[in-house]
Amino acid sequence: MKNIRKKVLLSVMLTLMTVTSQAQNIPVYLDPNQPIEARVKDALSKMTLEEKVALCTAQSKFSSHGVPRLGIPELWMSDGSHGVREEISWDSWTPAGWTNDACTGFPALSCLAATWNPKMAALYGKSIGEEFRYRHKDIMLGPGINIYRTPLNGRNYEYMGEDPYLTSQLVVQYIQNVQNNGVAVCVKHYLLNNQETWRDSVDVQISDRALHEIYLPAWKAAVEKGHAWSIMGSYNKIRGEHGCESQLTLNKILKTDWGFDGAVVSDWGGAHSTMASALGGLDIEMGTWTNGMDKGKTFAYDDYYLGRNYLKALKEGSIPMSNINDKASRILRLIFRTAMNTNRSYGSFGSQEHLNAAREIADEGIVLLKNDNKKRLLPIEAKRYKNILVIGENAIKQLTSGGGAAGLKVSKEISPLSALQTKYGEAIHYTMGYASGPTTYGHVAPSPYSADSLRDEAVKEAQKADLIIYIGGLNKNFRQDCESGDRESLNLPFKQDQLIEALSKVNKNIILTLLSGNAMAMPWKEKIPAIIQGWYLGSEAGNSLVDILSGDVNPSGKLPFTFPVKLADVGAHSFDAESYPGVNYKEIYKEDIFVGYRWNDSKNITALFPFGYGLSYTTFKYGKATFAKNTLTQNGEFKISIPITNTGKIKGKEVVQLYIGEENPSVPRPRKELKGFNKIELAPGETTNITFKITPDMLSFYDDAQQTWRNEPGKFKAYIGSSSTDIKSTIELTFK
Repeated sequence: MKNIRKKVLLSVMLTLMTVTSQAQNIPVYLDPNQPIEARVKDALSKMTLEEKVALCTAQSKFSSHGVPRLGIPELWMSDGSHGVREEISWDSWTPAGWTNDACTGFPALSCLAATWNPKMAALYGKSIGEEFRYRHKDIMLGPGINIYRTPLNGRNYEYMGEDPYLTSQLVVQYIQNVQNNGVAVCVKHYLLNNQETWRDSVDVQISDRALHEIYLPAWKAAVEKGHAWSIMGSYNKIRGEHGCESQLTLNKILKTDWGFDGAVVSDWGGAHSTMASALGGLDIEMGTWTNGMDKGKTFAYDDYYLGRNYLKALKEGSIPMSNINDKASRILRLIFRTAMNTNRSYGSFGSQEHLNAAREIADEGIVLLKNDNKKRLLPIEAKRYKNILVIGENAIKQLTSGGGAAGLKVSKEISPLSALQTKYGEAIHYTMGYASGPTTYGHVAPSPYSADSLRDEAVKEAQKADLIIYIGGLNKNFRQDCESGDRESLNLPFKQDQLIEALSKVNKNIILTLLSGNAMAMPWKEKIPAIIQGWYLGSEAGNSLVDILSGDVNPSGKLPFTFPVKLADVGAHSFDAESYPGVNYKEIYKEDIFVGYRWNDSKNITALFPFGYGLSYTTFKYGKATFAKNTLTQNGEFKISIPITNTGKIKGKEVVQLYIGEENPSVPRPRKELKGFNKIELAPGETTNITFKITPDMLSFYDDAQQTWRNEPGKFKAYIGSSSTDIKSTIELTFK
């Protein structure tokens, strides 16, 4: 209640300031009509050293200090992987018990990535930003944009896939539309947080080429094009330095090379030293321990590394005053952009508009992996079936909760089973088939059910069914898609592989729907006629899934990462333990720049399902690509046009993809890399021409010897296709 009153008073104060700013001679820092940089400079000049240092530390689990003496409010933040986290207590992780904090659950970011549609990223950002604004949050802890290096990573579902270009195109629109609400994104986790195993201590060794070509581009786009207002440092080490204390990634690359003017926020407990944090680029230190209010003074917030120890070092001169002035300026800038932004709207929360947005994004992200031409089980025609058997725990399990910091308390979550019952009525019957244990954090809880009994019952019921809709996959339990632990296997958990094999022996009419944020092995793939990758779809999960199953929506999602046949087909897992998960907490990225489809191309490995892959209920014909000339100069551009026709009977969307590769490079390079894509919608018989513009920067590579991007003259190929392996047209060009 104390904090609510404080927020109300600050809100009234800011409103009065806005109304009277023209008529009264108020301080520059309080005048919303003044430029932000002038306000920052003025506020800084009026602050004591103690007040500046206080800005750098937390005051509760999800807030940091303001400057009460000057009327400068604190910053309030919340986890925001795919919705606004429920309110928690001031000084513990216990839920606060509010009754009005149930949010809209949006699809996980792996689903957004599968839309391959920047318009969906903009819609996502606008909608979730409005929810954060309504809940009076100044900082949204998200989005996550770490690269998908291994399918075992427990947090892959919070990220946007394996390709830096795809992630870059989506994250810019997402950031801009969140921040249009006056809410700062805090893009996470910077950098190389590509696994949960030993996430607090693993020391990543990586080449400069891999760093700049694979792992940094999305972050650079977030800063230079998205203009992100804050960045969250990662737990792991990078060449011996913790991600929240890295001279290389924070000071040199982020703040100097890219000119980032926002604030770096630590992951909770991510700082390890006063000197390293202060001098290594960290601005706000957040944590998970007590602030001394009700648990004593043991490691209270003032005792954090950027608290009283930082103040002492500044007074003694071991850390220069320019260091705190830079940090305070960045934090003030963040406050003026958010908490003291009098032009931001009130936002909205849990609205039908947001539910519609969640459903639209999910519809576009669901990927049709297989639809056997002979059986054509999809889309489901209701009149064909009198007994439709739904099997699988994920048909009823709440998948918006769990997973660690990404767990949500939602106002609504439509289960697949309930949506199927609404659509197909009495034809729907259900049996669980398999079961996981309770959703827990940090340990695996056993299932209370007998796996054999559940399987036997499902097989018995399957023999009588006209059609089986299997809804399984992973969930957000520990060691699945969950923070703090990686998966232990590429195979499906809870004996699902055995269940699917048994079902395929008694009934051939199976539609397999997998809900997950990760790839999985499919040893039964050839025995199953229809397969859908469904992701974690949020509040409208069941409705979106039924949109696709029924054909009310034509699937148009494309995979944002490669599905390998086996774990050994993945670059990170093709070497020894030094490559994953590391040896003695040291890990070497031995696959280097060859991540995902780049690795498959370099080793001629056939994927289970390739990057960029996804089917439709209609068909598309790619015509012959045309171009005006086949040379490109340093200051020129090269345009390729290709006609695309919907040759099917229904309207559909297709993602036309452009890849480029150098023919005889002087250094090892991928055979091809994604450099463009365009999602289009065509009516039956409709044709449109897609044009891609190729510029010299799209041909460059990072020269680690010269520490810069470089072009070299030579022959290149441009590949246009519907996935990384389904290439429809190839064009040769020469760069001079």
